[in-house]
Amino acid sequence: MTVIGEALIDLVPGGTPGDYKAHPGGSPFNVSVALARLGSRTALMARLGDHGFGRLLRETASSEGVDLAAAAPAAEPATLAVVALDGPGQASYEFYLDGTADWQWTIAELRRQPAETEVLHFGSIASWTPPGSTPIDQLVNEARAGNAVLVSYDPNVRPAVLSTPSRGRPLVERSVGRSHVVKASREDLDWLYPSRSTDDIAAHWIDLGARLVVVTDGADGAIAYRAGAGPLRRPGRRVQVVDTIGAGDSFTAGLLAGFARRGLHTPDSVAAISDGALSDVLDEAVLVSSVTCERAGADPPKLARRDTGARPLTPEDFVGG
Repeated sequence: MTVIGEALIDLVPGGTPGDYKAHPGGSPFNVSVALARLGSRTALMARLGDHGFGRLLRETASSEGVDLAAAAPAAEPATLAVVALDGPGQASYEFYLDGTADWQWTIAELRRQPAETEVLHFGSIASWTPPGSTPIDQLVNEARAGNAVLVSYDPNVRPAVLSTPSRGRPLVERSVGRSHVVKASREDLDWLYPSRSTDDIAAHWIDLGARLVVVTDGADGAIAYRAGAGPLRRPGRRVQVVDTIGAGDSFTAGLLAGFARRGLHTPDSVAAISDGALSDVLDEAVLVSSVTCERAGADPPKLARRDTGARPLTPEDFVGG
């Protein structure tokens, strides 16, 4: 699997006012780490420096077994996201983006995509922030047109960066139209389309070209939509939430790894997936996300063993589970 997008530093509040801890993060970075921990061979295409926080990002990804051969060397500094946590552990972010490494992609850098890529995941801030968003869009458009690689997208809406729904909608819809699988949160949809129902939005995205739309809804689980089929709803899990940092990214990784473990990670397989197989994959994604919510920061679970076959995962399959 190949993941394209930002790798930034989350500054997470510590125990006293003004105390922050630097954690590697960014939605695509988190997805790549979670995929690697779930046993998927994963390459991260991020623009990473070899100094300061860029070096921390490189060292962290490498230590997780993420392949950085296609990561572009960057002279610019890493992007910063200052995290705020409310009482229930819900995270919000303030971003420092100007002149940082994540948005300077060129098409030549993106041509380094591994030839063996079977699943290509993109999204979040890098998918709509110029100038790099244009070559990213070109690459995923080519991948979708070839229909040999499963293209996955998570808008991971950040209102502070997108500014207004009227600006965000066409950018998100462009990427939806490039993708076979789209995962979004209910918060994403409520901000982008404040007056439309989830069912209506999902139908619209399928009309744009998505073959599978999955909407997460926190403790209430997830809903999957496909053309010609009714919504498939799966429940959430009761957990003691520490914070929600990286929970959506862990869900995405659980979803993609679940398809791959069952040999269903092709465009045609996703389009034809049975209710039973899709239910199992969604339940695994909910499980992976819920375990992440029980931990501080973006700390997805790791499989204790990789030879799990296609059976549904349980908490006991994870290290420390």
